Amino acid sequence: MTTVEQVESMTEATEGEGVRRRDFIHIAATSWAGIGAVAVALPLVNQMSPSADVLALASIEVDISSIDEGQAIKTSWRKQPVFIRNLTKAEIAAANKVALGTLRDPQALADRTKTGKENWLITLGVCTHLGCVPLGAAAGEVKGEFGGYFCPCHGSHYDTAGRIRKGPAPLNLAVPEYEFLSDTVVKIG
Repeated sequence: MTTVEQVESMTEATEGEGVRRRDFIHIAATSWAGIGAVAVALPLVNQMSPSADVLALASIEVDISSIDEGQAIKTSWRKQPVFIRNLTKAEIAAANKVALGTLRDPQALADRTKTGKENWLITLGVCTHLGCVPLGAAAGEVKGEFGGYFCPCHGSHYDTAGRIRKGPAPLNLAVPEYEFLSDTVVKIG
């Protein structure tokens, strides 16, 4: 092999290695950029997930066996009060007698309860006017003019079905998503 052929052979080998080194640098730089993007994006996406205390309260199970007819209890779900009321036959009849056309937020009692469990009314205990907690769930509390709940902040009166009847509240007490797991246990959420 002549000297010229040796120099050309060495030049081709050097250029081949340079291309390979350049490819490696591109791949390495792209890989580090991808890792950096994931390292930045992961905490941003993770912060949008609900916190552990919220996940723990995503649903609750409540034993309703101790609630006698005509009584109500107050519990907490997602840091909000929830009223669970065992309606009497007279309260159910009175709620069903109300003409829906006379209500500000027309809903029948059947729309607010589960079929076969019409005596169980479950509502959020938050007034729809400005978010106060109405009275009427505990024994001895003022129940308002319609025997349901009374919001002491601005005077909203709700009937036994949790429907707004008088005062500034625009809507009925909200009914959360719930299901009966048995005759004595209800799952809210």
